[in-house]
Amino acid sequence: METDYLSLDATRIVGTAGRLAVRIRERFPESGLSRVAVEALGVAEKARSEAEEIRRPIWWVRAVYGLLVLGLVGLVILSVDALRDVQISTDGASILDYLQALESLINEVIFVGAAIFFLAQWEGRIKRKRMLAALHELRSLAHVVDMHQLTKDPDRFRPGVVLTASSPVRAMTQFELSRYLDYCSEMLSLIGKIAALYAQDFDDPAVLAAVNEVESLTTGLARKIWQKLMVVYSSPLFTGKGE
Repeated sequence: METDYLSLDATRIVGTAGRLAVRIRERFPESGLSRVAVEALGVAEKARSEAEEIRRPIWWVRAVYGLLVLGLVGLVILSVDALRDVQISTDGASILDYLQALESLINEVIFVGAAIFFLAQWEGRIKRKRMLAALHELRSLAHVVDMHQLTKDPDRFRPGVVLTASSPVRAMTQFELSRYLDYCSEMLSLIGKIAALYAQDFDDPAVLAAVNEVESLTTGLARKIWQKLMVVYSSPLFTGKGE
């Protein structure tokens, strides 16, 4: 089967999330970031199943919608037949009866038509609500990843840096810190790709805006991490090898 290079593959994203979780666990087995990576894997698996459900129609909504359409057609037919039975004459009473029947038909058509319009949008609203909740979860996960790298300060490797009594405990070597920050950056990028899965097959303005918000958030947070990595890489003591 020919590979599609124009769309995201949810299975490959889940595979990438799984490998990242294993890599972090092997390098930092007792770290909080390792547990966050496991959560990210679960979110990726959930996104894959929900992305598949998004492509499938909600049949019970469509069934109700179809019944209402048939009901509207039947109502119009019955009402038109009823209007034909109304005898119109110069008598004011018969004209009034005809106008009342016509008004009743118009009101019924408007009411049922409004119900049909509501149901036509109902399926999209159900899916939108689920996706916005999932995107909110991704946004929170991105902030959790950022919290884990927040105190990882590479400036302590610079000559002449004096730590205070309240400075965070930093037991990582330069190489370990660079890998830790790299993992955080990869996880943020992965979160952005998971978010994009929701908008891939559902063209909804609210969902697209939420996806763009998550991607902008993860890009901004990753930019801060790369600023730290540049400090680590520029250190004269950095060898790029494990210690």
